[in-house]
Amino acid sequence: MTGKGMIFMEVAKNLGTNGLSSIKRRRAISKTIVYILLISLSIVFLFPLIWMIFSSVKPENEIMLWPPKILPTKWDCMNYKEIFEIQPFARYYFNSLFVTIFNVIGTVFSSAFVAFGFARIRGKGRDVWFAILLATMMLPSQVTMIPVYMIWSRLGFVNTFWPLILPAYFGNAYYIFLLRQFFKTIPKELEDAAYIDGCSTFGFFWKIMLPLSKPALITVAILSFMGVWNDFLNPLIYLHDTSKYTLALGLLQFKGALIIEWGPMMGASLLSLIPVILLFFFGQKYFVQGIATTGVKGA
Repeated sequence: MTGKGMIFMEVAKNLGTNGLSSIKRRRAISKTIVYILLISLSIVFLFPLIWMIFSSVKPENEIMLWPPKILPTKWDCMNYKEIFEIQPFARYYFNSLFVTIFNVIGTVFSSAFVAFGFARIRGKGRDVWFAILLATMMLPSQVTMIPVYMIWSRLGFVNTFWPLILPAYFGNAYYIFLLRQFFKTIPKELEDAAYIDGCSTFGFFWKIMLPLSKPALITVAILSFMGVWNDFLNPLIYLHDTSKYTLALGLLQFKGALIIEWGPMMGASLLSLIPVILLFFFGQKYFVQGIATTGVKGA
């Protein structure tokens, strides 16, 4: 190779190296900018939670200062003691856990049962009934609020937990749709093999379909838990006795006609968040997996 050729190859090599370095540098700058934006947005969204945490350990006269101060000048944990002295907070907590747990059990089982029928059992008009089911999702709950209340009132179930629990055992349109899409991703050959081995339809649903659908079931359980745990409207409509109040109504009791107990309210709000945070923290892997794999196969 001539001297000119070697010089040309060396120049091309240097240009290529410099080009790659420039591309890597631009990518690094882009990633840095993205991370800065994400961290900034995270701080903005987390600020109410951070403010609530520090407000729960502030003296009452420091919570509503202007300009606001995040850190308390004096750490005071008496707010957490007053939570149980001002209101029967333990009773509110137990009521919420009771209603939520039975709601989750009913929602998961009933929705899975109906979704299995729509996904695996062939019948005349199956798709029509499924379309009608989806159409109910477009009906605002405010439209049916008064008729449903009248039904529960005629049955004598107002001021009891039944109106908050029983509807969960009749399925939920959104969760049925979610589980149906997941059930349709289970190979049909697996179902045929189960029937050949003598498995019944319910046996296939209970022993094979449900264990394979753990991510989707946990997703439904998490969404159902969060919806019922934070529900304010239904307990407000059906519960009149303060001893039956859930946490959503119990937190409102810290607000009086003339005074608001901000410190205890912040502490009670923080305690009410703990189950939701723990549930999502331990179930986030299944939650993401269930959402990602639902609907992979067409309807």
